[in-house]
Amino acid sequence: MSMLLRMVNPKRTIEIGVYTGYSLLTTALSTPPDAKITAIDPEHASYEIGLPFIIKAGIEQKIDFIQSQALPVLDDLLLLQKEEGSFDFAFVDADKQNYGNYHERLMKLVKIGGVIVYDNTLWGGTVAKPDGEVPGCKREGKVLAAEFNRRIAADNRVEICLLPLGDGITICRRIS
Repeated sequence: MSMLLRMVNPKRTIEIGVYTGYSLLTTALSTPPDAKITAIDPEHASYEIGLPFIIKAGIEQKIDFIQSQALPVLDDLLLLQKEEGSFDFAFVDADKQNYGNYHERLMKLVKIGGVIVYDNTLWGGTVAKPDGEVPGCKREGKVLAAEFNRRIAADNRVEICLLPLGDGITICRRIS
């Protein structure tokens, strides 16, 4: 992801789903010194696990951590019309049932030419397997990931690239 960030060179990024901050740290280290990152996660305790590394790297001033569910924050940003099209890059690794909702809001917040990255879009490879071969504990995730993949594949506002790394990474570039 750091190479992609260096290619995009974003000044404003938004991260939905922070957990312990590994991707947040990568984003902060891979963006220009004056970049700003809006990081949203409902669990501050998880964020605090990675916070010492963020502080040690000297990049905490780039991060605005918001402890909240993401949808209300995204909706609040959209109420401020100046925020529409103001983000260059977004990274989403959060509750999979809301990926479609996040996508619609991010399509308004990320500028044309901006990039949105979604994690876990292959759900451990289960999206390519028949239902009978998917363990029960992974079926809901498979359905959600497959549904989201179909949705963005049909979205003519983005160009997409699906990378079969880990649980799958989908990169979208907003074209309209």
